Amino acid sequence: MPAGIFNGAISFGLVSVPITVLSATEDHSVRFRRIHTADNAPVRNRYWCEHEDREVTFGEIGRGYELPDGRVIPVTDEELRALPLPTARAIELIAFIPAAAVDLLRIGTGYYLQPQGAVAAKPYLVLRLALERASRVAVARYAWHGRERLGLLRARGDVIALHGLLWPDEIRDPSALVAPPVQLDEDEIDEAVALIDAMTLDDLTGPEFTDGYSEALHAVIEAKQEDRQPPQTPAPTARPGQPVDLMAALQESVSKARAARGETPGSDAPEAPSPKASSRTGGRRGTAPR
Repeated sequence: MPAGIFNGAISFGLVSVPITVLSATEDHSVRFRRIHTADNAPVRNRYWCEHEDREVTFGEIGRGYELPDGRVIPVTDEELRALPLPTARAIELIAFIPAAAVDLLRIGTGYYLQPQGAVAAKPYLVLRLALERASRVAVARYAWHGRERLGLLRARGDVIALHGLLWPDEIRDPSALVAPPVQLDEDEIDEAVALIDAMTLDDLTGPEFTDGYSEALHAVIEAKQEDRQPPQTPAPTARPGQPVDLMAALQESVSKARAARGETPGSDAPEAPSPKASSRTGGRRGTAPR
């Protein structure tokens, strides 16, 4: 488990639970260094003072807020730590809501909250079990990295997880992206639902959910390290143009998805409604929702 990011407390009502925040995720991305392409030598970033026209060390660097007129107001670490916020060292719970009420676009990085010692064990367990029993998640405020943030607490197994939440005004309005109205057959929607059913899984485990890009990149790096020819990119599968018959494309997709799951045409998989059955009901048509 990684080192704690910061120590604080969960505050809800009159209850305070001392906790340590730890990262709940790992980044397995391949990291590159900047190099001089002529000789492969590393290229380093340098901190340069524009006023004194010289390089400065990291220890000489602080924070400053630039005003529209170009003036810079220095802000020290001590001033940030002394901000008059009740959330400066606390995760303050302000509401409880159903998990389904949270817009997934607003959910950010995940962390684990670890109780600090025996004094925190009981209220921590009470909060975790209460969240499970009530089928709710907690919405919280906390100050972190120079700003006050919104967060979401939820029970995850035997621990409480914290997710950063974007503020409402940080989500862009998608109204300009809505597709224009089109006419749809209900059969096409039903066939799309059948495709969703055929591709539904119980969880996110399996070979489909591996980072193929990082694996391929590691293979290239290993080959170059051993003076071998890097793996060749497989020839792309020929793709037909835009299908004219949407229903035929959906039905073919359903068949392939069921075949991939080992289902046969005579299996217990639910069959998609046939066009004939729909025609007997009048072939309902509708306009795509905006």
